[in-house]
Amino acid sequence: MRDENRAATQKCAALASTLTVVDIQERLGEAMPGKVLNRVLQNTCLLVRAAEILDVPVIRTEQYPKGLGKTHSQIESVLPTTTENFEKTTFSCADVEGYSNHLKDSDRGQVILSGMEAHICVLQTALDLDAEGYQVFVAEDAICSRRLENYQNALDRLRQCEINVVSSESIVFEWLGNATHPGFKTIQSLLR
Repeated sequence: MRDENRAATQKCAALASTLTVVDIQERLGEAMPGKVLNRVLQNTCLLVRAAEILDVPVIRTEQYPKGLGKTHSQIESVLPTTTENFEKTTFSCADVEGYSNHLKDSDRGQVILSGMEAHICVLQTALDLDAEGYQVFVAEDAICSRRLENYQNALDRLRQCEINVVSSESIVFEWLGNATHPGFKTIQSLLR
């Protein structure tokens, strides 16, 4: 049961957030529909670039990279040098040794998720982090599954469990908070 003191409608805040890029890997990407993969890559790159500009820590996970390949080159090219990386075989990032401790050490209560696959690793991570007391935001335009029905089922389940499902652009503008923010013009240029 959700803690009644946690506000499900709270906005993302750059100083409270950590971005986790879940398993956006080369070989896994090859299994995704082309247009869907492009949407996920574009919106995840937006989130990563904005996170770097606004000092939001970025974590990357890779599911069994021997079999599914390394992080997709488009994502790899924009990841900050400070990005933490966790290889895993578990589906939930919360079960990866060191991941939860890294989040706790960051002292940030919000976790933003992008990645693959929506109905497996993203969903399980969101549910586990919510159970650990984090406020979780899933970027619906930066996640995907091989099949549309699995993606839609994941979104339905996230909403039923009161996980925040939002767009990448909404996250970025909530991080900014104001058009007078020093990073506004730089981030605005990423949206063109």
